Amino acid sequence: MELLLGFCNWSTLGLCAALKLPQISAVLGARSARGISLPSLLLELGGFLVFLRYQWYYEYPLLTYLEYPILIAQDLILLLCVFHFNGDVKRAAPYIALCVSAWFILTLQKWILDLAMNLCTFISAASKFAQLQYLWKARDSGAVSALTWGLASYTSATRIITTLMTTNDLTILLRFLIMLALNMWVTATVLRYRKTAVKAE
Repeated sequence: MELLLGFCNWSTLGLCAALKLPQISAVLGARSARGISLPSLLLELGGFLVFLRYQWYYEYPLLTYLEYPILIAQDLILLLCVFHFNGDVKRAAPYIALCVSAWFILTLQKWILDLAMNLCTFISAASKFAQLQYLWKARDSGAVSALTWGLASYTSATRIITTLMTTNDLTILLRFLIMLALNMWVTATVLRYRKTAVKAE
């Protein structure tokens, strides 16, 4: 069991170190943020921030959440890329300031953090639905990376295992089950519209 736990923790950490790099690379290569839903990205960033703060506050084992600072940094880079290619990188400043403020506000009272964590699953799910809605509307996956979403599916699956083996926190377990399903749905949708765009050409 220790071997499985170690494999899940380290493979998740390793993949998350590069999780958003295919997406960032696709955006930079296309010199466009076409296909990237800004509301989805902002909701995901908020969900990651709350989740990291919750795990940190309750002193869960570091390896069960060590990827979140990396994911947050990558999302911030992607956010800057989206604003850059949409023509106004300065518009990212209020969002970054909000993230920094939220880090401190979340732990002013224990109930604030607990409430935020309970809402975190809905926030993260909303980020996936925002991306799905954007894809359905555009019927084009644009610069969206199927690899990034596929890797996110894998890391959700491994975090289900690590949660069951370490904290057994039902709130976290439910979050990862929902994220696994939604990440797989986004991956399938990206691939569907990628094939549609290739056929149309």
